[in-house]
Amino acid sequence: MRGATVTVVLLLCLHRARCDDGGAAWNINRTDLGLAMNFWAELRELRDMVIEHKVELNHSTNKMEFLQRENAVLKDKLCSVENKMEELKRENAVLETKIFSNEAAVKELQRENTDRELVAFSVGLTDVGQTGPFTTDTTLKFTKVFSNFGHAYNPVTGIFTAPVKGVYYFRFNAWDARLSNVLRLRLYHNSKIVTESYDVNDAHGYVSLSNAFVLKLEKGDVVYMVLRTNTTVWDDANNRTTFSGFLLFPLTSER
Repeated sequence: MRGATVTVVLLLCLHRARCDDGGAAWNINRTDLGLAMNFWAELRELRDMVIEHKVELNHSTNKMEFLQRENAVLKDKLCSVENKMEELKRENAVLETKIFSNEAAVKELQRENTDRELVAFSVGLTDVGQTGPFTTDTTLKFTKVFSNFGHAYNPVTGIFTAPVKGVYYFRFNAWDARLSNVLRLRLYHNSKIVTESYDVNDAHGYVSLSNAFVLKLEKGDVVYMVLRTNTTVWDDANNRTTFSGFLLFPLTSER
């Protein structure tokens, strides 16, 4: 292409020089004809090169447009991925909040369980056999302590004292084997009779009874067993007469 440019310049210079020579006409000789032919050959070559470059330019333009479209698609995909990442971040933040809340709840339950009063007792009456009869109703003193968590039961007085406000479970069993005997026991909540249970010894040769209750107690309330007047009860190493209770769950002051 550079050679064609030089040839065009030389021809133009020659034409100008001849035109400047008084404007006289000049005859085309073989040399001029050769130069002209070379000139047109260079022009055709230049034209072909321009067309070739135009085709290459069009191809490059099409390729650039294709790449631009691909770039736009990639941008859309990237934007979609970024949006998904933001959504995942939000979900992760929600999950972290829930996990933190659950961990706090677990710690609170652990703290409550640690601070919770452990209240449970199980006791037997005696190993000496018969207790009673008495001329008045008498509180039974269960002196055989199998367990006494929280020390809410007093084996000296036979009385259970609630250390906290809550709901408690109580159960008792009693037995006697004397003929013509009536076994009568009362369960008290403070001064209130919860139940009076009894059995009469007939042809079986023994009497027995049992009962259980769930009671709501205030802190300081007492629960105890009473043997009725002129009745007896029996216990020995077989632990036939027992009294048990435990805290089911504490209650807040609002309940």
